[in-house]
Amino acid sequence: MRWTRRRGLHVGGAVAIAAAGGWARPARAAGLESAAISAKRIGLHNLHTGETLDLEFFRGDTYVPDSLAAIQVLLRDFRNDEQHAIDPTLMDYLYDVASRLRVDPVFSVISGYRSPQTNAILRERSSGVAQRSLHLEGRAIDVRLAGVDCADLAGHALGMTRGGVGYYDKSDFVHLDTGAFRTWKG
Repeated sequence: MRWTRRRGLHVGGAVAIAAAGGWARPARAAGLESAAISAKRIGLHNLHTGETLDLEFFRGDTYVPDSLAAIQVLLRDFRNDEQHAIDPTLMDYLYDVASRLRVDPVFSVISGYRSPQTNAILRERSSGVAQRSLHLEGRAIDVRLAGVDCADLAGHALGMTRGGVGYYDKSDFVHLDTGAFRTWKG
């Protein structure tokens, strides 16, 4: 599906405004705030390693340390097995966008953490890889969401106006990160 202004209008007015210029930033929908939920589960499938997790990463009023450790392993740089702490609010972001779409938060992972060496190699191959990528800090992830077109995933993430949202139509994935709100197409 093509990412167009008309598609943005189909996804929703707030998304269309954000995609068209980003000047309107509506409040998050009631009931989707991360702190308002007592338990959160997420499913992750690393497409490069074949590893899968289905776990509760947040319980009560805190993150589950063992779950965050397991997520760190799954999202490691698969090219050299280097690991880095993953920003737990990145999991909140994934959970919240799936909630907005009213689907289970089951994601296929294209890229999680990237080591500096891997990032440098990818930059040599593509102009679309940032030198100071948030993947280097464990604050970014490239994903697909089970049962959801990537254009819809990107559109709903845009409507949340939080973090970075990159939509890669040709490669069929969405980049989400916990940095400042911004958007781009790759």
